[in-house]
Amino acid sequence: MDQEKLTFHETMETHEILNFKTVCLLKSKMMQGVVFDQDLKALMEKDVKQSIRDIKELQNLYSKARTH
Repeated sequence: MDQEKLTFHETMETHEILNFKTVCLLKSKMMQGVVFDQDLKALMEKDVKQSIRDIKELQNLYSKARTH
């Protein structure tokens, strides 16, 4: 059995987390345009950068999903 592939439930969980992180990224990006506090804006930018790294890592993991 190939241990490099994700099982079905791992694939589904990864997909759900990837969707959640994508929505969070979009929300943070959109909210930066309406925030005036510079500390909050900097925190949101930090969140955006971390979310992008997380999404890339999840995409890499998701690429190991079983197709059958």
